[in-house]
Amino acid sequence: MGRAYEVRKASIQKNGAIKAKTYSTFAKEIYLAAKAGVPDVDMNVPLKRIVDKAKKSEVPSDIINRAIEKAKTVGGEDYQTVIYEGFGPGASTLIIKTLTDNVNRTVGEVRACFNKVHKSLGVTNSVSYNYDHLAIIGVKSDKEEDILMALLDKGIEPVSFENEDGLIVVSVNPNNASSTKDAIESVIPNPDYEIDEVGMYPKDKVTLEGEDLELFNRLYGLLDEVEDVTDIYHNVNL
Repeated sequence: MGRAYEVRKASIQKNGAIKAKTYSTFAKEIYLAAKAGVPDVDMNVPLKRIVDKAKKSEVPSDIINRAIEKAKTVGGEDYQTVIYEGFGPGASTLIIKTLTDNVNRTVGEVRACFNKVHKSLGVTNSVSYNYDHLAIIGVKSDKEEDILMALLDKGIEPVSFENEDGLIVVSVNPNNASSTKDAIESVIPNPDYEIDEVGMYPKDKVTLEGEDLELFNRLYGLLDEVEDVTDIYHNVNL
């Protein structure tokens, strides 16, 4: 069928793998949110918010519903978030967030990725001290002043508060993420969040070239293929 078919087939398979991982990650997060509270989106605000986020990422309803139903059963998996820090080629660093029910399996798979490019994992805080841990929330609105006042009324002091052509972008301590949404929703009922992220953001970035860049891309790809890896943060300009 020719080269064009093979390229398209490879693209479809890659997109399918990305979707499968996205679905799996959201299923775990929905399960945990439902298990931690009432397994009902109308009675569990954290659950409702993660479900809304999943729907925006086009996660099928049956996957969402199965995760919630699963949380209603006695026992079940015990997932936990584990963070790994590592040193890549050149002056690159990486922070790898995982959601796992088997820490020994996950650390072995993550370490193997680094070993394949002859790089290594670091200890806790060996990398993360050069990153800011932030929740970043963005919503389209012309009520900039009202939103800012609602935040301040709740005792939330944003790390940054910007208006980018009508998109209000608020950066806060992750512990204030839920309260920040409460404040926004007191001004804008049922907002459509265009940005809704909690992550690690590098204070400074580096530029890689040649073999270092090739190795970094390979390392990133290997980590991204690990099922338990949910997010990869790094300091490389791409």
